[in-house]
Amino acid sequence: MRAVLQRVLSASVTVDGEVVGAIDVPGLLVYLGVTHTDTDADITWMARKIRDLRILRDEQSVGDVDAPVLVVSQFTLYGDARKGRRPTWQAAAPGPVSEPSYAAVCAELERLGTTVQRGVFGADMQVNAVNDGPVTVILDSPATGRDA
Repeated sequence: MRAVLQRVLSASVTVDGEVVGAIDVPGLLVYLGVTHTDTDADITWMARKIRDLRILRDEQSVGDVDAPVLVVSQFTLYGDARKGRRPTWQAAAPGPVSEPSYAAVCAELERLGTTVQRGVFGADMQVNAVNDGPVTVILDSPATGRDA
């Protein structure tokens, strides 16, 4: 499992002209990609890392200050462009595998007490964000780090 975390002052996701998820206070925008080998342990690890990583202002975490998180599914995080001019997406899990994992990460964040907003899985989304810093961190769950 791979995530790109961006510290933001605000962020929103629009689908077909309608805002479907938004945070209007400082928090995190998370792009989340799922690969074929991700397990329940990866889901738990990723949710806890997103919540507890101290990348907000004053070395605070989402959990420390009850900051919101906007989670957007993004299979392109597993694009491989090392050869040729067109990336391959073979490492990205297909929708029937990745959608439940995406939903499970969001649910685990909520279970941990985090306010979660979401994009729409598989939709053509427009994401707007006001980056803070900017601060951007890339996370690979432990299993992904070994396999990548």
